[in-house]
Amino acid sequence: MSKSRLYEERKARIAKAVALEKTDRTPVVLEFAAFAARVENISVAELISSRLRSAQAMINTVEKVGGADAVDYGSYFKHGLEMIWLSKVKLPGKELPENELWQVMENELMKPEDYDRIVEEGWQNWYFSFIQERIGPDILPQIMAEGQHAPKVAEMWREAGIPALQTSIITIPFEYFCGGRSFSKFVRDLFKIPDKVQAAMDAALPYMAPEAIRQAKELGYEYMWIGGWRAASEMLSQAQWDRFVFPYYEKLIYETLDAGITPILHFDSDWTRDLARFKDFPKGKIILELDGMTNIFKAKEILGDTMCIMGDVPPALLTLGTPDEVHKYCRKLIEEIGPTGFILHPGCDIPIDAKLENVQAMVASVNS
Repeated sequence: MSKSRLYEERKARIAKAVALEKTDRTPVVLEFAAFAARVENISVAELISSRLRSAQAMINTVEKVGGADAVDYGSYFKHGLEMIWLSKVKLPGKELPENELWQVMENELMKPEDYDRIVEEGWQNWYFSFIQERIGPDILPQIMAEGQHAPKVAEMWREAGIPALQTSIITIPFEYFCGGRSFSKFVRDLFKIPDKVQAAMDAALPYMAPEAIRQAKELGYEYMWIGGWRAASEMLSQAQWDRFVFPYYEKLIYETLDAGITPILHFDSDWTRDLARFKDFPKGKIILELDGMTNIFKAKEILGDTMCIMGDVPPALLTLGTPDEVHKYCRKLIEEIGPTGFILHPGCDIPIDAKLENVQAMVASVNS
């Protein structure tokens, strides 16, 4: 089968799963970055040296594990975490040894008075000044340079016959502020100055999605990651979650849907308490991607007739388990979460020290 035909076949299989329709088999989607360095026998520093280098290593890795219907993202951008968490990141080959994983340095780079500045100056003015002055003056030029490789990355994956689902991550203001303030101080702000926090969130929200949507449509991507990490239910009281989290996700989800793009709700941590709040979104239009902390079987019970569930092969199992154990768990997911409205996927990233044979067993399980 030609690469172009294989690409279209895989896209169609995933689209059917999203639409809660019957597929010929369960689709499998992989998410990883550093794992590619180990498989390709290169340093992590080399892997993240450019988006093109990471894309090629990731394509090679997918082929070595036996193929996949898609990957979550098609390259790794080393300054992405700094941009979305408003935090400095130590990088391998720079502040860290070349085979260490990147490390987010959570410090209080954002101050309480910044909430007022965001409202007064506007999000974009404040944000780019923040990156330049508090993260580093060389970050924005590197972002511009690496951004020019986005069309080539998309082309590389199409030529390989493997869809890369998305090219951009968006999230709610909560996640930006939580990273910039540091978690403990940000949660304190929610108690001490909630109105200032909300005013800044309201000022920032209109700028969270438009550029990412524009780029996705320009490059032909049909999916968009909407990230959730510390905004999870387990982190906040019900009142705080209802005020500072859900209304903002609701707006981002509808903004993405209105643009004709399928949201991938990449939700790390435990969201079980509030899963039912997502039941009123349009059916067969959204992917819920879980990392293993949220009970995936409970998610299927609550949301299985509303959205496609994607997950959740544990990173620990891929690292410490055997191929037989991986196969058994994958078949349990396929049989109990599937057969419709389910995509097999690791619980967040495949870790750097996952066993190649275990990832191969995961990919092969959909054909059993």
